[in-house]
Amino acid sequence: QVQLVESGGGLVQAGGSLRLSCAASGLTFSRYTMKWFRQAPGKEREFVAAIGWLSGSITDYIDSVKGRFTISRDNAKNTVYLQMNSLKTEDTAVYYCAASFSLDIKTGTPQYWGQGAQVTVSS
Repeated sequence: QVQLVESGGGLVQAGGSLRLSCAASGLTFSRYTMKWFRQAPGKEREFVAAIGWLSGSITDYIDSVKGRFTISRDNAKNTVYLQMNSLKTEDTAVYYCAASFSLDIKTGTPQYWGQGAQVTVSS
């Protein structure tokens, strides 16, 4: 019943921007920490960004995307976003949305995952 659906992926030139969306259903969206992960070809899946439950005033990013990516949420729309600016070729990956029922955005294994959205950054 729980479903996370990513959208907004595609092909973009280096230096460009892209916004990913993840629409959630079947859960009380505001009670979940929302996270973005990515997996590049031949590499392990890695954490990218997280936003805390309710207001989402607390966020967390890996160092490689700080200053370029912004995670946000709209509880009225049950949607979490990842705004990606100044994209680099190394950002190329499948991006996954995930929901975690945890009070701490840095802990807890996500209970639900989306199917992923391809982001390709060309040089």
